[in-house]
Amino acid sequence: MRAESIILIVYIVSLTILFFFAFHGFSMIYLYFKTFRKRTEDLDVKDFELTEFPHVTVQLPLFNEKYVICRLIDATIRMNWPKEKLEVQVLDDSTDDTPEIIKNHIQQYLEQGYDISHIRRTNRQGYKAGALKEGLEYAKGEFVAIFDADFIPRKNFLRRTIPYFMKDPKMGLVQTRWEHLNRNYSVLTKTQAIALDGHFVIEQAVRNRAGYFIQFNGTGGVWRKQCIFDAGNWEADTLTEDLDLSYRAQMKGWGIRYIVNFTSPAELPVDINALRSQQFRWTKGSIETAKKLFPRVMKSKLPAGEKFQSFIRLWNNLAYPFILIAAILNLPLTLIKEAGEYDPVFKFMSLFIFAFVASFMFYLYSQKDVYPDWQQRIIYFPVFMTGSMGLSVNNTKAVFEGLINKKSEFVRTPKYKVVHHKDTVHDKKYHAKKVPFISYVEALLSLYCWAGVFISVYYAQIASIPFQLMFAAGFGMISFLSFKQVYLHNKAQRQLKAAHV
Repeated sequence: MRAESIILIVYIVSLTILFFFAFHGFSMIYLYFKTFRKRTEDLDVKDFELTEFPHVTVQLPLFNEKYVICRLIDATIRMNWPKEKLEVQVLDDSTDDTPEIIKNHIQQYLEQGYDISHIRRTNRQGYKAGALKEGLEYAKGEFVAIFDADFIPRKNFLRRTIPYFMKDPKMGLVQTRWEHLNRNYSVLTKTQAIALDGHFVIEQAVRNRAGYFIQFNGTGGVWRKQCIFDAGNWEADTLTEDLDLSYRAQMKGWGIRYIVNFTSPAELPVDINALRSQQFRWTKGSIETAKKLFPRVMKSKLPAGEKFQSFIRLWNNLAYPFILIAAILNLPLTLIKEAGEYDPVFKFMSLFIFAFVASFMFYLYSQKDVYPDWQQRIIYFPVFMTGSMGLSVNNTKAVFEGLINKKSEFVRTPKYKVVHHKDTVHDKKYHAKKVPFISYVEALLSLYCWAGVFISVYYAQIASIPFQLMFAAGFGMISFLSFKQVYLHNKAQRQLKAAHV
């Protein structure tokens, strides 16, 4: 078989797989309109008027979060719930000066009679899952709320979520939608917000309304403690312990309620290397969870529709290697197309443009659904798509590590209490001090894709230019930001040292 034919076959297979996952956006939009009337369904107003207040434990798992932990503790204490029915567990695995900050900060609340405990571990065994599991051994609450360090729970969070449990004894989890505190901080945070809104505004809400499995998002939710135990408790054999437990709970018959109209504000990563590590963890963890749980889903008596939706949710990150393949093959395909021997094949491939349309519709409605100024937000969709392509090297590595069972550390996403434009970040700790090797790979791929752009322009292959350009810009943007942020951080640290000499 000729090399040109092999390249075309590999490319078409890659596009077909990408089309399959992207076309899922159309199915979500279909379910969005099909279930739209259910959007406003909720408990009766009287159900939110509690006469009895169950004991609730709020767990705050963290590792080296000196900049944001006090903000989180303060917001947790301010929640509108009887003091004698509220327990706060600060699950602290930190190795820097965060423990001392916590110890000094909670003293005022202990003196005021709040039930707040600072639980320190001598190791990070099991990482976040291990910390949550250990805290659960001492938890007094019938219900357990969880907030990561970058969140600020709303004052009426418990009054808005606990009534669902009181109404339904088989309700295992209530999850709230994430809101973005620093959405407008930079182009990076604006594009992240679009990506997350697709999941929280459309995917989670639509699946829940349609009766399909959804997931706990690791934070901003409340569990019934009995449900956690019944589902097998927290397990640390994947990097997405939240996805793992929520699927095990639903397979045991527990219900999950997702509230799209009540939010839990959180801070988005402002550092590209922090975002890179977050995406790596989420991608690898979902593959690990898919390997662990999807065989159980297939063997279960769940309806075929549920099995299909579970396949999409658990395995959708398999798309990243095929995005990378498409990026690499774009240049040789330009040369093959110029030869003119495969014109019918290239005409057929034009159908794959609908995959892009499906993705656009998915994210468009995620903005229109909840934001009056959605027009100003959706304009960042091309930047989001470009950035997603640029992260394909990072996430492809995560996919393969998940597939081959290569274990890695739970690398938490550092937060810096950066919300407003005036807030600075480069003078803070937790930044990467060296440019990761993968950034050099991305830089080379950017140059390679730019060559594809110039060749497409030279041969006047107009249709191929936009996607070649997005790949070139995507790899270039991700690598450039990585180099830039490491440089600025190291420069700021040198200036701080010089100032103290």
